[in-house]
Amino acid sequence: MDPFDAGAGGILRQPKAVWATAGASVVAFMGIGLVDPILPSIAQGLHATASQVSLLFTSYFLITAVAMLLTGFVSSRIGGKKTLLAGLALVVVFAGLAGTSDSVGQLVGFRAGWGLGNALFVSTALAVIVGAAAGGSAAAILLYESALGLGMACGPLLGALLGNASWRYPFFGTAVLMAIGFLCITAFLREQPRPARKTSVLDPVRALGHGGLASAAASAFFYNYTFFTVLAFTPFVLDMTPYKSGGVFFAWGVLLALFSVIVAPRLQARFGSLKVLGGSLVLLAADVLVLGYGDHTTAVVCTILSGAFIGVNNTVYTELALGVSDAPRPVASAGYNFVRWFAAAAAPYFAPKIEEWTDIHIPFVVAAVTAVLGAVVVVVRRRALTHEAAELEPAHAAEDGVGVFAN
Repeated sequence: MDPFDAGAGGILRQPKAVWATAGASVVAFMGIGLVDPILPSIAQGLHATASQVSLLFTSYFLITAVAMLLTGFVSSRIGGKKTLLAGLALVVVFAGLAGTSDSVGQLVGFRAGWGLGNALFVSTALAVIVGAAAGGSAAAILLYESALGLGMACGPLLGALLGNASWRYPFFGTAVLMAIGFLCITAFLREQPRPARKTSVLDPVRALGHGGLASAAASAFFYNYTFFTVLAFTPFVLDMTPYKSGGVFFAWGVLLALFSVIVAPRLQARFGSLKVLGGSLVLLAADVLVLGYGDHTTAVVCTILSGAFIGVNNTVYTELALGVSDAPRPVASAGYNFVRWFAAAAAPYFAPKIEEWTDIHIPFVVAAVTAVLGAVVVVVRRRALTHEAAELEPAHAAEDGVGVFAN
């Protein structure tokens, strides 16, 4: 079945609960790239260095990574809807507080609280969308990736539009949008049945004992270092106004969305997921290397082009994480995200440090190497990664309650 088919089960024919959750997910992902165009403005406004401002990403993703161990624990006890609302409420509070910061330390701290809320929301949202979507997991994953791509595209644009007046406004804007998402979830998503077995904090770690899931997480760890070097460090290299930087990352996000939702599934159908993933990682490595050594125009072009490879990678990695293990989807997703988000925390911290220790080119060399290492893991562990998701579908459906969220 074509997931883009407008008929029953197509990506465009979904219950209101799915659209409400997907819409709030767009805003949640906007929060990741929101600060991109205003990083130099934040540094100037708070008299901070590039490495200090990069901690906005580090604190956010470090807390997000650790919180992944708690998401299943919480949602299995209070239910999916309450977990989503708790996450949204935390984002509203901490995004609003971030806009009032008087120092970079305060801002970094508020971003950490924001990361906790985002972790609770995003990890649960994927499980809710997969469970509620018509048309099975393929349509659900594409819808989730659509939300990711749209959010990543619109985040820098919103950051540029609001941040051109003041670096504080994007944070206030996010708080307002997430409050709207809170109201939509409250109105359209029914109370979720709790799973028969409560998830422990260590279940995601135990799930990583599965060779396929551990391999996917390890490869994604290296890939995410490359991804977030581009996202968090490149704005300082481009050194553009918020409008221009926002335009660059909006174009980057558009490519990310298109390649996630439209191109990746077609490439997978023709060449297979692992070949597509390995090839895309190598191409991303080459792109990042050229970005680091090219002139300003080349850097802009390569930054935008990287969105295509990142979009393909995101879709394939998400499907691997959900399909390669026999663990329940929320548990497998939490374990996978627990590993990969540590790289998202590390890259924004180490990239400016590496520049201080060496020169501006070397952070991109390191990012190219990590992308290649991600591809190496895919090649070396290809047997562990070829477990067909279709074989696991009945087990997942029984464990996750697929269909019980439908409105």
